[in-house]
Amino acid sequence: MSINATLFVQAIVFLLLVLFTMKFVWPPIAKALDERAQKIAAGLAAAEKAKAELASANQRVEQELVQSRNQTTNLLADAERRAQQIVEEAKGRATQEADKIVAAAHAEAEQQSMRAREVLREQVAALAVKGAEQILRKEVNAGVHADLLDRLKTEL
Repeated sequence: MSINATLFVQAIVFLLLVLFTMKFVWPPIAKALDERAQKIAAGLAAAEKAKAELASANQRVEQELVQSRNQTTNLLADAERRAQQIVEEAKGRATQEADKIVAAAHAEAEQQSMRAREVLREQVAALAVKGAEQILRKEVNAGVHADLLDRLKTEL
């Protein structure tokens, strides 16, 4: 065989190999590559979708955090206002109670003062009678002088 015939036979064998490869080998490889490309595209799309969902979830979480912070702030402010109100009410009640105690003490002091004046009047009247007895050095009529003593008490 000559080099041309060998070359010609090799070309025919090569063409048969190419045709066989294109007909039977290449389609499954191309199909596998296409499926792989679709899977990669689907994975990338899913990753983008997950990224978008994550961003949305982060945004919702941030909104919920802001809302809960606002609620917490409002609750604390309400609690402080209520505590201040309770303190003010307690101060008001304490002031009223103190006023009642002071008024009762003033009334008691006034009563004691009146009793002391009454006792003092009686003592002054008794002293006046004793003094008058010593001056007069005679018997004093108690019934007559009782009226005088009563008038003297009212005048004092």
